[in-house]
Amino acid sequence: MHARQRVTRSSFTHPLLPIVAPQPLPALPERIWSAEDWATLELGHESGSMEEKWDVVAEGDVLFLHRSWTGFCIYEVTLAPVTDGGRRIVSAVVERSPERYKKADDEYDGALLELVLTSYLLGESALELRARFQELSSR
Repeated sequence: MHARQRVTRSSFTHPLLPIVAPQPLPALPERIWSAEDWATLELGHESGSMEEKWDVVAEGDVLFLHRSWTGFCIYEVTLAPVTDGGRRIVSAVVERSPERYKKADDEYDGALLELVLTSYLLGESALELRARFQELSSR
């Protein structure tokens, strides 16, 4: 298996656009991401097909999660080291421009953010998290 290369903004042929109506996200995931998790997360991700919905770029301690079709940034997430190792999300902002992102539910966004990081980027099954997200999606 080939080692993944770090994704940067210059990796993309389409523009990655900043959040235009940022709002702090109060419902942050409580998970502690291990050092190995962080090493994977900070590599980022470039979508390889239309079915993949997220492009992710890490710059310093911040992850920028962009919708792959539009390039719109939906989440800016800051992770900080914790005392016993690993990292925790200490702040996040979410796009609230209705022209760029239709959802406006903090709990839903916290769950989606965690699901993208856990399942999409780390490849974990996250069954309990998926069930919670489905429940929030159907409200």
